[in-house]
Amino acid sequence: MSLLEAQGVTAFYGDFQALYGIDLTVEEGETVAVIGSNGAGKSSFLRALIGLQVAARDSVRLDGQAIGGLPAHQVVGLGLALVPEGRRLFPSLTVEENLLIGAYAGRPGPWNLARLYALFPILEERRHSPGTALSGGQQQMVAIGRALMSNPRLLLCDELSLGLAPIIIRDIYAALPGIKAEGTSVLVVEQDVGQAMRVADRLYCFQEGRVSLAGRPDELTREQISLAYFGI
Repeated sequence: MSLLEAQGVTAFYGDFQALYGIDLTVEEGETVAVIGSNGAGKSSFLRALIGLQVAARDSVRLDGQAIGGLPAHQVVGLGLALVPEGRRLFPSLTVEENLLIGAYAGRPGPWNLARLYALFPILEERRHSPGTALSGGQQQMVAIGRALMSNPRLLLCDELSLGLAPIIIRDIYAALPGIKAEGTSVLVVEQDVGQAMRVADRLYCFQEGRVSLAGRPDELTREQISLAYFGI
């Protein structure tokens, strides 16, 4: 049984259909990457998984339990957590207060403030600063930490590298092995194909709301990825 199993996931924004029957799995202990251009449906797919987009109940299963269409707070309580595109920190709260909000579901597990500060030491130094007063990379660390505080079984990451300098992207992705070591699997959406291929055990490419390619990075050629990504 897969940790996460998505079968035939669709999504609509009014009359516009964003996803056309997405099939995807994440196994325990895996890092799975989803790549694709803007408008390919990557973020819509994560929103459908976490309960921010309507999905059929049986189209999303977490450890065998149907969770499609459940409210986001229930999905978080069952073990999924999202690091949203753009971080979306609470500007009126400090770094530590933003982190503590992530623990509201009360799930047991290894992630707490001490463990997060060991993973991202700069956050302990800046814990009393407003969350939005930090650099973009530090804000991304807060967003990751807030999601981890819910002690998820699967961490969904939407465009971690967006708008960040290469050296900061490297530091952010360097935290993934430590996250996985605590028993958290990772599903990461990423436009940067090279970065996705470096971190992923398996890769999916979306094109116009459909899966255009799937496989292990070391088994896929540049030509296959280019065709799946751009359709040319």
